[in-house]
Amino acid sequence: MAHISINQYLQQVAEVIEEKNGNTCAELISFRHAHIANPRLQLSAPEDKCQQMLEPPYDEMFAAHLRCTYAVSNHDFVEAYKCQTVVVQYPFQVFTSFLKIFQAHKEENWALPIMYAITLDLRYFANSADQQLAKKGKGKIGDMLEKAAELLMSCFRVCASDTRAAFEDSKKWGMLFLVNQLFKIYFKISKLHLCKPLIRAIESSNFKEDYTISQKVTYKYYVGRKAMFDSDFKKAEEYLSFAFRNCLRSCQKNKRMILIYLLPVKMLLVSAPVFYFLVYEVTRSVCEGNLLLLTEALTKHETFFNRCGIFLILEKLRIIAYRNLFKKVYLLLRTHQLSMDAFLVALKFMQVEDVDIDEANCIIANLIYMPKTPVSVLVFIEQTLDPPVSSLCVVIKVH
Repeated sequence: MAHISINQYLQQVAEVIEEKNGNTCAELISFRHAHIANPRLQLSAPEDKCQQMLEPPYDEMFAAHLRCTYAVSNHDFVEAYKCQTVVVQYPFQVFTSFLKIFQAHKEENWALPIMYAITLDLRYFANSADQQLAKKGKGKIGDMLEKAAELLMSCFRVCASDTRAAFEDSKKWGMLFLVNQLFKIYFKISKLHLCKPLIRAIESSNFKEDYTISQKVTYKYYVGRKAMFDSDFKKAEEYLSFAFRNCLRSCQKNKRMILIYLLPVKMLLVSAPVFYFLVYEVTRSVCEGNLLLLTEALTKHETFFNRCGIFLILEKLRIIAYRNLFKKVYLLLRTHQLSMDAFLVALKFMQVEDVDIDEANCIIANLIYMPKTPVSVLVFIEQTLDPPVSSLCVVIKVH
């Protein structure tokens, strides 16, 4: 394949199209196949050859693919992206190339593997084009990805609107793959609100339980992340736990990515054992109620946490650290009736900045509000009409 001529390559393409062999055809148009390294196929103007060997609109589709290989060989990813959009469809909303072929296949879905290959490459080229343009100062990151998302949505609509075919021949089998590709783009360009209609479409689909486990793992991972950002931590735990359990053991990188989001969620839900925690310093500080160590740990790993989008989630663990610190105050003084001053001293010892008796009182109030605080907390007020905050006592009963 690395040394075949353009005629031999196009002959193979014509044969697999005639046989309706979607998997082999997908390989012949994918950039993960060996043919892209063949200099004899890296042509800037292959239209005449393609028109001689292939019927319309396949000639147009594979001519654009060969122009794309030429652009990639010259490291021109902007041009490669433009060629790949032609493979998928022409601009100006005129359905040609693959989408025209895909729509013409009534009640059959043998071309789904081709769609998987070309849409995946489209996303990769859009990302590379974004970076190349940003380096030249001609655009900002995300512009090309956003345009690619529009093309992917065109494919998604074709799949979602296929209602006439039999279950096994339906184009709806391609919906989840496209949704996962769109999730990756929307998370990259920080437009998570666009995920909601896609999630609704999948959750209402009759195919939801029948997609491949790899596609379901990817879907659950992204929906779990979105639920985490929406502060729906129970749903986030459910979806991320599914993704972690069903992700292949050999995919260590993917499992680590899932754990980056799953562990903070479990910590917030107080349902993870100590050895599950993400960073040792965070683990130790939260469990010990060591606010000083927690602040240092968050500062130390702030860049990593921000890059993963979990810094604000970990910040919410501070209230759990407060709870464990105040429990230690109770255990140290060995009395169920504690002055607010005792908590204030503990906070100052932990070098909490600008803390006063009013802030200590607010922290206690938040702990009372917490549903899983393992103590009963009551505020005891002296028999005065308008007692100062400093005269309040806290009655604590540890469960």
